[in-house]
Amino acid sequence: MAFTRFSKTSLLISGGLALGSACGQTSYDSQRHALVEELRDESRLAEEYGAPPISERTLAVLGQVPRHEFVPDEQKRYAYENRPLSIGARQTISQPYIVALMTDLADVTKNDDVLEIGTGSGYQAAVLSELAGRVYTIEIVEELGRRAANTLERLEYNNVTTRVGDGYAGWLDQAPFDAILVTAAPEEVPQPLIEQLAVGGRMVIPVGAENEVQTLQVLTKEDDGEVVVSDVIAVRFVPLTRDENQGP
Repeated sequence: MAFTRFSKTSLLISGGLALGSACGQTSYDSQRHALVEELRDESRLAEEYGAPPISERTLAVLGQVPRHEFVPDEQKRYAYENRPLSIGARQTISQPYIVALMTDLADVTKNDDVLEIGTGSGYQAAVLSELAGRVYTIEIVEELGRRAANTLERLEYNNVTTRVGDGYAGWLDQAPFDAILVTAAPEEVPQPLIEQLAVGGRMVIPVGAENEVQTLQVLTKEDDGEVVVSDVIAVRFVPLTRDENQGP
């Protein structure tokens, strides 16, 4: 649930790049192809400013997943523009570039169990499902969680399991996870998620206060249990929402 623009002075995620006349295109296939080409170009530009490149493997997946199926009807004409879109409940479907970047950073394989915190529209879960063995995804907003579950089931993403609940606590019954992706920003990395990350696993998470510059981080758990943190780029995400009945 974030967006990006690269400039010569910063890598702050703060704006969106559009495809142009997406409204006039009639083929979703051609729009997806155009989006992948734009993401490939944006990845090259991002490398000049220190961001990691997006792999062809991930770009191929974004060329397959039907993003238009994960947005409200009134947004479908914009589905393949490289920007976030409203999905209701004051939430957005993330910009495709950020979805691709976080997917690449997670570096999942078909043997991996992946946890996603913040299902949103279900689009990121669908992308992950093409690369992972099993995806577990949690959404705290019931309206969004139910809608995403229906969409994923209708599109036969059968290796995705959804749940409505507080993602801060993770999904203990299915832990440990080979990769964890968090699509909203806590001020600090939740300890339950660190504990549920498998040895050798990777967590991709934006960290920082609301309305401030946040940092997209990758946490890797070493054999001895030590967690190594790497900063990737500056970002701006919606805050990680918690159940008011849960503790701090």
